Amino acid sequence: MRLAAARNVAKAWVLAGVLAAPAGAFGYAADTWNGLTLFVFCALLALAALYAYGDRALLGMLGAREYALAEDPILRSTVDTLAAKLDVLPPKLYLIADGFPRAFAVGRGPRSSALAVSTGLLGALPPAELEAVLAHELAHIRARDVLVQTLAVLLAVLLVDLSRIGGWLERALRAALAPVAGAFVHLLLSPKRELAADAVAARLCGTPHGVADALVRLDRASDLVAFEAHPATSPLYTVDPFAPEGLAPFFATHPPLALRLARLRGAAPDERANGRAA
Repeated sequence: MRLAAARNVAKAWVLAGVLAAPAGAFGYAADTWNGLTLFVFCALLALAALYAYGDRALLGMLGAREYALAEDPILRSTVDTLAAKLDVLPPKLYLIADGFPRAFAVGRGPRSSALAVSTGLLGALPPAELEAVLAHELAHIRARDVLVQTLAVLLAVLLVDLSRIGGWLERALRAALAPVAGAFVHLLLSPKRELAADAVAARLCGTPHGVADALVRLDRASDLVAFEAHPATSPLYTVDPFAPEGLAPFFATHPPLALRLARLRGAAPDERANGRAA
């Protein structure tokens, strides 16, 4: 997990360099070294703002509000217990008033993060499966996946939404920008991060079957409950909630559900059978 965290920090620095380089080139073309210095400084300042406030921007965009302790002390206690096991500072809890079951984590890492859950998730999952989903999201926090996810998703959202300035060319501009934003997301976010988070959640919960059952339930929810959100936010969720249409396929970074279930069920294939036999 430490190696994964180091990789994510390195990705964040590479991202800063990749975004600052074109700004520097543009500045150099406009006013040689003075322009280069100014434009690079502005680019790094914008990235610093994304780093500091990107999580709040995403939470606000997705309609999340801060979750009060009095609303559900058991939820807070469960998150705190899992966070202690992972040596993570307990994240701030947020609630999304939405019947579609979903959860996601944003932030910068183990010492600064936020975890959002929907009302649909709290109502749909039994305690064991809810714990598994929370453990999965906390595993992303521990590995600093949230650092890269937050930056990548927010930048992808901004890039796609630039098409709105195209006026009557909006559709053509979006068709050009969406693949670029999707490629950018895929370069930064590997499907392996979901498999690793599944494995950590299974270890924390003591069994992989709670995680597997939760994934199946969340996957089937899309057939039962309507869901709407910006398609570029797809990498944030425990299970991709978007139908494979429109812009959504450009931002699909989750591994196939069958692969995730096979990895989890294979970790303890006889556990349920033994339970029934007993």
